[in-house]
Amino acid sequence: MFGPGDLRLVLLALIEEQPRHGYDLIKAIETAFGGGYAPSPGVVYPTLSLLADEGLIAGVEDSTGKRVFSVTEAGKTWLDDNRAAVDGVMQRMALAARLVSGEQTPEVVREAFHTLRHAVQMKPGGWSDPETAKVVEALMKAVREISGE
Repeated sequence: MFGPGDLRLVLLALIEEQPRHGYDLIKAIETAFGGGYAPSPGVVYPTLSLLADEGLIAGVEDSTGKRVFSVTEAGKTWLDDNRAAVDGVMQRMALAARLVSGEQTPEVVREAFHTLRHAVQMKPGGWSDPETAKVVEALMKAVREISGE
């Protein structure tokens, strides 16, 4: 359901919203997918361990003995530095949830997307920083409008 590194970003973003333990994170992702998908503990807990080893999150046991994770200062800095990637994966997760729920994209929209993808990939000449920023902003604006955010 997630691309390489996406689950890591999703977990970090969800922990940034509020401190959570592993089961809460699994349930939050399952809720985001309308019950159609939930990551297994076998991928969530090792990813949490990795994030903790990297110093991006820290865990403390609560009164029930569950380890509750929160974002560290290093994690906040990392999130700020990588906000575009985090926002992108959260948008992709929201869009994937629509697909899991059975929504179908109209053929005319798929064709328009196909044409857009080719236009971006086959743009003549190099990409200047201002051009790149302009295209990224236009695409992210379209994402926000399409996803209703």
